[in-house]
Amino acid sequence: MGEPLRIGMVGAGKISGAYLDTLERLENVTLTAVTDLNAERAAAVAERVPGVTVVDSVADLVVRDDVDAVLNLTIPAVHAEVARAALAAGKHVYGEKPLTTDLAEAGELLATAGAAGLRVGCAPDTVLGTGVQTARKAVDDGLIGTPVAAMAFMTTPGHEAWHPDPEFYYRPGGGPLLDMGPYYVSALVQLLGPVVKVTGASSRPRAERQIGSGPRAGERFAVEIDTHVTGVLHHAGGQLSTLVMSFDIAKARLPRIEVHGTDASLSVPDPNNFDGAVELFRTGGDWETLPVSAGYAGGGRGTGLADLADALAEGRPHRASGEVARHVLDVMLTLLDSAKEGRTLDIGSTCARPEPVTW
Repeated sequence: MGEPLRIGMVGAGKISGAYLDTLERLENVTLTAVTDLNAERAAAVAERVPGVTVVDSVADLVVRDDVDAVLNLTIPAVHAEVARAALAAGKHVYGEKPLTTDLAEAGELLATAGAAGLRVGCAPDTVLGTGVQTARKAVDDGLIGTPVAAMAFMTTPGHEAWHPDPEFYYRPGGGPLLDMGPYYVSALVQLLGPVVKVTGASSRPRAERQIGSGPRAGERFAVEIDTHVTGVLHHAGGQLSTLVMSFDIAKARLPRIEVHGTDASLSVPDPNNFDGAVELFRTGGDWETLPVSAGYAGGGRGTGLADLADALAEGRPHRASGEVARHVLDVMLTLLDSAKEGRTLDIGSTCARPEPVTW
C-alpha cells in the first residue's frame, strides 16, 4: 500500500464523531487538519487524534500541503461553498449528504472536478456495507426473479427530540427527504438502478416544533418546509418504488426497504446502517436469512472515503460518487417539485449503478 490519503476535515459537529471512529482504524487515510466555526470543537478533535492541526478557516485548510482531500461535514446549506473552495485549491472532496441543496450547483461541482482531474465523493456510504450489498447480490443473482417493485419507509416523530440544535432540519435544504432520503434513494439506485420520473405529494402538519433536549430544551421554532413526503419512483428498468419519508409519525411497524420480484420478496435492512440481516421469502416457503455475501465488512461513516482513496490508487471509479449523489439529489428535488405541482415529472439526470462491493 502507498502513502495514505491525507484528509482535512471541515466541520466538527455531531456526525464527526462517527467519522473519527472509522478514520482512526483505516490505514489508507489519515486525518491531518481540522477547522470548525466553534474552535472548541476543532480543538477536541485535535486532542483526540494525535498529529492533527487546528486551522482557523476553510480557506486556510484547503491550501495546506498536508491535505490531499477535504472531508466536508458542514451543514447542507454550505456544502457547495466548501466543496468549491476545496476544488479550487486542487483538492479532492468527499462530503456528507446531500451533495448540495441545488442541482445546478451539483452539476457545476462535478464539471469543475472533471476538468481538474479531481474526485468528488458523497455520503451515504452505508450502501457499501454488507446489508445493502448482500441484498443487491441477491437481486443480481436472480433470487427474486425479475424485480417488479420496491418499498422504502423512513418514519419518525422528528429530530428535535434528540438534537440540541435542530432548526436546520426544518429549513430549506432540510426536511425528511433531503435529510434521510439519500440513504433510501441511494439504496434503491444500488438495488434497481437509476430513476427516470417521479410522482410526489407532501404536507406540513405543524407550523412549529419544540426542542426536546440540551441547553435550549423547550424553545420553539418555525417549520419552513414540508415534513411528510411520499411518492413513486419510476426506475429505468420499469420497476416502481414507493417512498415515504416523514417527521410526523410517532411510531410505525413498517419495513425499511422491501424489493419484490416475480419469484420472491427481499427484506433489506436499514440503509442508515452498514450491516443487518437480509431476508428472502420464496413463494410457498417462509422468510429465510441469507448469508452475508457482499459489501465492506465492519463499515462505518468514512468507508466511502476509504473506497475513494483505494480508487485513486487503483485508477478505478469510486463507488460513493458525486455522480450518484447528483442523481439522488435530482430525484429528491424533482419529487418535491412534483408534490408542489401535482403532476409526474421527468428526472433530468442519470447515473450508472456503482460496481458492487465483492465479499
